[in-house]
Amino acid sequence: MRIIRRAKPVKSSKDKELPKLAIDKEGNIVGPVTETGHEAQAATQEIEAKPKKEAQGSSPESRSDEILTTREQKLKAEDAIYSDFAILKRELEEKVGLNKSFDVVFREMVFGGQRTGIFYYNGFAKDNVLTMVLERLSYANQEIKHHHNVLALFDQALIPHVQVSQTSSLNEAIDYVAMGGTALFFEGKTEALLVDAKNFPVRSTEEPDLERVVRGSRDGFVETLLTNVTLVRRRIRDPRLKLEMTKVGERTKTNVCIAYIQDVCDMELVKAVRKKIDDIKVDGIPLAEKQLEEAIVGKSWNPYPMVRYTERPDVLSVHLLEGHIAVFVDTSPSVIILPTSFFHHVQHAEEYRQTPMVGTYLRWVRFAGILMSLFLLPLWMLMVTSPELKPAGLEFLGPTKDAKIPLLGQFLIAEFGIDLMRMAAVHTPSPLATAMGLVAAILIGDVAVETGFFVKEVILYLAVAAVGTFATPSYELSLANRLYRLGLLVATAIFKVPGLVIGSTLWVVLLTLQRSYNSPYFWPFIPFNAKALFDIVIRRPFMSEKTRLSLTKPYDRTRQPQ
Repeated sequence: MRIIRRAKPVKSSKDKELPKLAIDKEGNIVGPVTETGHEAQAATQEIEAKPKKEAQGSSPESRSDEILTTREQKLKAEDAIYSDFAILKRELEEKVGLNKSFDVVFREMVFGGQRTGIFYYNGFAKDNVLTMVLERLSYANQEIKHHHNVLALFDQALIPHVQVSQTSSLNEAIDYVAMGGTALFFEGKTEALLVDAKNFPVRSTEEPDLERVVRGSRDGFVETLLTNVTLVRRRIRDPRLKLEMTKVGERTKTNVCIAYIQDVCDMELVKAVRKKIDDIKVDGIPLAEKQLEEAIVGKSWNPYPMVRYTERPDVLSVHLLEGHIAVFVDTSPSVIILPTSFFHHVQHAEEYRQTPMVGTYLRWVRFAGILMSLFLLPLWMLMVTSPELKPAGLEFLGPTKDAKIPLLGQFLIAEFGIDLMRMAAVHTPSPLATAMGLVAAILIGDVAVETGFFVKEVILYLAVAAVGTFATPSYELSLANRLYRLGLLVATAIFKVPGLVIGSTLWVVLLTLQRSYNSPYFWPFIPFNAKALFDIVIRRPFMSEKTRLSLTKPYDRTRQPQ
């Protein structure tokens, strides 16, 4: 008997330190200094090079391997499709709850003398397609059951559908039906036909709320993966656009799609993303893209987003053309884009829907709003608590009278109040949201000032900072900036100038040390790249963009092929 020996597990690339990047004198990313996973690859080759030994004697190790082989054979037998419908239905009762779950259907019919079982979930079945298939099968000749290959006859001649495949695995058929398909079993046969006749409940491809534009397309991603990838295919008709499908979750078996342009994207990055997704061992990801992001990015308490989300197919198409990778997750309208930097989160599609001059102006206004959302409140508190630091001409800054609550307490209470109103607005029906906002802004704010609990300047500057927060294109980045603003406020109130300086420095250091799939998070500011930084500050005309970003290490850097 042949002995199956278990090889020692190779250390995963997740546990290894990421290689350092090589940066040229212009700040472009030219690639890693050493090859990622070289040691793991060498270890794997060493294991594969060892000769396989035959069993000698009856040692405890050989008995253990024999038990393992028997178990594998048993599992393979349990995955077989039984030719007897009575046994097959008992297996389906045990595995999927046939005759217990009301939506699990096993319809037995006879076509041309061949007894056929149609297995599907009632909520996923596409009635018109299945009706057409059954109508065609009803005209089958009575001599079908004597044909030497019944499955091939049904597949190639009798089933009028473009997506039909064969399988000899019962688990594969069950998984296919769970994804919305239909399985056809034939009595006396140990194989089944899988027909892609599914119909998912789906909403229309309307414009996403978080990424609205004045001019531009009004379609957006939905909760159906096939619809989402079709919206991208419509914009990028390049046959080199690859869509790789995999599954995540032992129980949910959620479909995950990796999208990239083959001759543009860095294939080493594709391999790394694919491996991390394949290595995920969980029972499921019912919260879709967010749980997947935490699984592939890693454990971290860093509040800043390491990937970018988008619900717009045009925005995703632009990133694919730049060499990024997109990860679709079924049941989610948001698509993950990676790798990304901090400055990817501060750009908006509206800037590219206007002329370069107008787009540049809008970008500067947005940058100013983001900076105010971070530093306006700490700077104002510093000048109020340390009047000697006020520049000439700004002596008027500061409250004219004291309130019953200290300034730091006013800011913290107001910040928590804004977050509370935001969460209340999410759970408030739309017709009542406007009324709730008026009550919160007019009654609560005005009464708080009139009773002396707050000063007017606190409400004013906090409102300006809140507007800057809402002007941040990335919702995840706005929440991270709000948390850091609270920390900066506390540091400034306690340590004054050193608190503000050290807190701001730590913010820059935090962003500099972060990596998004081994790409510098604060690029092109650190490491400095003048040309790329200019493209971030200035919205250049479309035809003047001749090369792609070096952040993604694209295989083809030319935007305008000759």
